[in-house]
Amino acid sequence: MKAVLILIGKTQNKHFIAGIDDYVKRIKHYQPFEIKVIPELKNTKNLPEDVQKEKEGELLLKLIQPSDTLVLLDEKGVEFRSVEFASWLQNRQNTSRKLVISIGGPYGFSKDVYRRADEKISLSRMTFSHQMVRLIFVEQFYRACTIIKGDPYHHE
Repeated sequence: MKAVLILIGKTQNKHFIAGIDDYVKRIKHYQPFEIKVIPELKNTKNLPEDVQKEKEGELLLKLIQPSDTLVLLDEKGVEFRSVEFASWLQNRQNTSRKLVISIGGPYGFSKDVYRRADEKISLSRMTFSHQMVRLIFVEQFYRACTIIKGDPYHHE
């Protein structure tokens, strides 16, 4: 199964970029994984939040195929412990050809994206910046890969 992480806008913080790049390299030892970045919209200061979400949503949905499993990182999604997330990921590896996970922009996702989504997962009930979530998610994805393979990274 191929996994794709779709982001709205580039990661800005050089420390986050270095961490993300490190974990993506590690993940690729376990399975195909890539990050696609939808460029940030220009001139959004005068755009209402809903309009911005709609425009970002249109760009996101263009990257999704009908056969893709689309999972949104969303504060109202299902929360997992790391071992539960690994089990969830293993199930998706067995049932999905392509897993697409998306982290929305600063205002979240449009209604159309929510309608298209197959699932929503949450990293925490706490709120993190959408920039920071990128690093946290790829670390958890890597952790799940090591749990599935039984490699010594995660400790219970």
